[in-house]
Amino acid sequence: MQASTPRAGGVRRHDVAIRGTGVVGLTLALLLARERLRVALVGPALAAAAAPATDVRAYALNAASKAVLSSVRAWPEDRPGESPACTPVRAMQVWGDDGGELRFDAAPLGAEALTWIVDVPALERRLEEAVGFQPGIERLEEAPAASLTVVCEGRRSSTRANLGIDFDVRPYPHKAVAARLTTTLPHGGVARQWFADGQVLALLPLDGADGHAVALVWSLPPEQADALLQAEPAALAAAVQARCGAALGDMALSGPAQAWPLERACARSWTARTAQGMVALAGDAAHTVHPLAGQGLNLGLADAAELARVLAGREYWREVGDARLLRRYERARAADVQAMALVTDGLFGLFSHDDTRIQGLRNWGLSAFDRSGPLKHWLTRQAMGRAA
Repeated sequence: MQASTPRAGGVRRHDVAIRGTGVVGLTLALLLARERLRVALVGPALAAAAAPATDVRAYALNAASKAVLSSVRAWPEDRPGESPACTPVRAMQVWGDDGGELRFDAAPLGAEALTWIVDVPALERRLEEAVGFQPGIERLEEAPAASLTVVCEGRRSSTRANLGIDFDVRPYPHKAVAARLTTTLPHGGVARQWFADGQVLALLPLDGADGHAVALVWSLPPEQADALLQAEPAALAAAVQARCGAALGDMALSGPAQAWPLERACARSWTARTAQGMVALAGDAAHTVHPLAGQGLNLGLADAAELARVLAGREYWREVGDARLLRRYERARAADVQAMALVTDGLFGLFSHDDTRIQGLRNWGLSAFDRSGPLKHWLTRQAMGRAA
């Protein structure tokens, strides 16, 4: 049951103020408004700065994330005359640098897909449309007084920094190079990933199950990343094609490439008490992990879902900014985030090691895990966001 919030002059008229209008912030606003909380959404509308057609971003979203977005009618459906917004990943193939190989398939689990590769502009557009139809959400340029402020501004959050919340950052010695490519061979709904020479290269399927387009995410040392960005588009496409053994035939860039530094980071505390009220962090403002497992946004959407669940299930006499209530949220999410950070960190460390003995062991481990049966089945369902 919702505690009442006075509306008199100078008194709070919002239950929750959300700072940040990215995917996590918009989703959280919709989840809270559905619970009849009065929500202030602080920041520019994404539609006002529409992403260009050359936007290289693509998210891998699991079944749990799809369920959250579908519950607020924000899952991006295909539209006539437009490229498919979501591409189901029916299988994933992983190769090591010395013959190791691993494959995951959705069919044995009776699942439609292992995950979905979602076009970012389409997802943001759908979320903005959903927010526009929700009367419980008010768009504001400045943060108002509220019982609770949730910071969803991303890993470079100025609000988090201004509040003095410690954010432990450990940079990786890599940058991520991202681009869109067209291929002469169809991807077949398969996500492909190569671990070799201390680098991680992933090709994520786009434009539907039979598409000829992929999203590239290539984790490699900064000097090599910078050289690729400065190279001609044909040279970058040729480098990707060579690295993956022409697995999808000839390749060509469909737009400019981008790059950003990679890091593992986590706030020491996800909640804080300020003079204006309680603050909670969510999404990249609270944590970041290496993208090699494709779990970054899934973790952020799980934050939004858990915070909404905790607030909806609170005792009738608790305000949404109750510190004990918010600690329930922090405890519920911190362990899962830490576990995923350790997994991705461990994989990066294992495959960036240049000792030949380690190389042989890790490639044997890939192939052995591929034959592991129940363990592989369990891990696959965890990555999909489904119960074991």
